[in-house]
Amino acid sequence: MDTFLIISALVLCILGIMGCVAPAVPGPPLNFIAMLLMQWAIEPFRLRTLIIWTIVTIVVVVVDYLIPIWTAHKFGATKQGIRGAIIGMLAGMFFTPIGMIAGLIIGSIIGDLMARRTLAQASRAAAGSLFGTLFTIGLKLVVAGWMTFLVVYRAGQHFLN
Repeated sequence: MDTFLIISALVLCILGIMGCVAPAVPGPPLNFIAMLLMQWAIEPFRLRTLIIWTIVTIVVVVVDYLIPIWTAHKFGATKQGIRGAIIGMLAGMFFTPIGMIAGLIIGSIIGDLMARRTLAQASRAAAGSLFGTLFTIGLKLVVAGWMTFLVVYRAGQHFLN
């Protein structure tokens, strides 16, 4: 049973890393669930560690939603521009991460142009959306990567002992 839980945790870690880039997959929460599976299997973490990673995971999930909107707003995006960025990103995610980024930029520009902004204003707002999104992707990758390291390290310790 331990081996099954550990392998499941490792699979969740891979999915969690992938989820940092794919907007429909919750990256860090999957990595946190992997840590919980490891805890259930072999109890490698102290309670304090799990509490800290619970808080970090919740903060990252909240920040993932707020930062792109906040940076877009700070760069002058309108509500239509923000909606366009979201729609474009969702439509683009079916065409690899590059499509997701392109969709975000194009959607943001179209939304702001529909709100009667100039192309320069719309482009600036799109840059804000892009910056916020890339920042949160990087943040999620760091958090998910660190949790993956902890799971893999503890799994390795378990199997080598």
